[in-house]
Amino acid sequence: MKTVQVIFVPAPAIGHLVSMVEMARLLITRYQHLSATILVANFAYNTGVASYVESLTKNPSPRFKIIQLPDTDPTTYMSSSRHYILTALLDSQKPNIRNILHDLTRTESESTQHETRKSDQSNQFEGIEKTSTLAESTRLAAFVVDLLSVTIMDIGDELSVPTYVYCPAGANFLSLGLHFQSLRDDHNNDLTEFNNSDKFLNVPSFSKPVPAKVLPSMLLDKEGGSDLMLGIFKRFRDAKGIIINSFVELESLAFHSLAADPKVPKVYSVGPILNVAGEGHDADEVKDILGWLDCQPPSSVVFLCFGSFGGFHDNQLKETAVALESSGHRFLWSIRPPLARLKTSYPNLDEILPSGFLERTASIGKVIGWAPQVTVLSHNAVGGFVSHCGWNSTMESTWHGVPIATWPIYAEQPLNAFELVHELGLAIEVEMEYSNEFSMVNNGIVKAKELEVVIRKLMLDENASQIRKKVNKMKELCRVAVAENGSSYASLGQLVEDIIQGKGTCITGCM
Repeated sequence: MKTVQVIFVPAPAIGHLVSMVEMARLLITRYQHLSATILVANFAYNTGVASYVESLTKNPSPRFKIIQLPDTDPTTYMSSSRHYILTALLDSQKPNIRNILHDLTRTESESTQHETRKSDQSNQFEGIEKTSTLAESTRLAAFVVDLLSVTIMDIGDELSVPTYVYCPAGANFLSLGLHFQSLRDDHNNDLTEFNNSDKFLNVPSFSKPVPAKVLPSMLLDKEGGSDLMLGIFKRFRDAKGIIINSFVELESLAFHSLAADPKVPKVYSVGPILNVAGEGHDADEVKDILGWLDCQPPSSVVFLCFGSFGGFHDNQLKETAVALESSGHRFLWSIRPPLARLKTSYPNLDEILPSGFLERTASIGKVIGWAPQVTVLSHNAVGGFVSHCGWNSTMESTWHGVPIATWPIYAEQPLNAFELVHELGLAIEVEMEYSNEFSMVNNGIVKAKELEVVIRKLMLDENASQIRKKVNKMKELCRVAVAENGSSYASLGQLVEDIIQGKGTCITGCM
């Protein structure tokens, strides 16, 4: 039986990497003759990547490999404009990726020749019918690239290997991006005119008009960001297929919109994809957090966590602390420094929080650094989640049935928040004035009183109780989707079948 090899190229960011790794695990779990190799590029802002990759190597598998690409000279990509840094980094890695594929080819070829010689010698003396090891050859069947790694599609084209794009964001984001790309390329519309506009836009994948201010900032950026993002979406159309970490029951209109566009490749809804094991956290820290949660009543804790790059400046942290203390609710608060500080945690929280806050709230709250988010959300003490609305976090909270208070910060997060609150009715929102900038907060700060009101609504309000019912219903639906005969289960099976049957490059002995 031939082994089918799939090469995965994630974007060098922890959320993208974790999601793609779990996608690869899904595939090899579904088909025993499929193997996965993840190529990981190093990047200066790779928050949490090193420890996560190390955790993956603790349980090696011949069918699941992690290859860290050699470091490239940072000047080859850091000199690029801010929007093009990741693309330039991946472009600089193309020679390394080609070399790795060459090494894989040579190694597998030498192994096959060695095994064939052994088979010949054994059969010569034992009189057994000769069995060629060509039947156990390896075929490079597909590339799977992250939505931010589409430049690697060039290598797939060179090798005539089918390339799939993996979208770790939602179907609504994908559909909106493809719609905007069509408006620009097919209808000559200048979308940058909507930057910080008060207009509302009709988008096929949304039932309600979408405020321009919740659109991802790079889609509207006049200084190269819009051209980059729309160019990425244009490359999507050249892919063999698009894999999405979502499920039809959650975003039915978006999936219908994608299916109705004849220029969109086949779409596979395989979500929710979850990293149930976590991202390689310190065992003692996790034990401490779980020990605290174990002592709290069911559904009594509001959990605040804002992702890998979701660090706030000191003024916002002080406002948040005042809100939590004034609300009187139990809380677990993950605090991360802003990206610009290039630190993973604060050495002394007393220096940035209001004087005496930690002592006064010691009986009801716990402040931590990096949070084992999936583990926390799965705990029955957690009753609400104040989130940046990254798509991984959205899938995790949906899976565990925890309602969200939306506090988006950057990228497509404001769009996700709009979808959760206004399209799906699965969340309440932190009131803020959106703008198409990196930080989406009212005059840079969400005031303590505003946040206190949201926390009270999330944990006690009658409207939040209705939202909680909807969230629990969606929790059931997403579990049905990934179970046998579910929509995502069937879509994943179709993906595996298409990869196996697709034409790829022979690594060893293909006939």
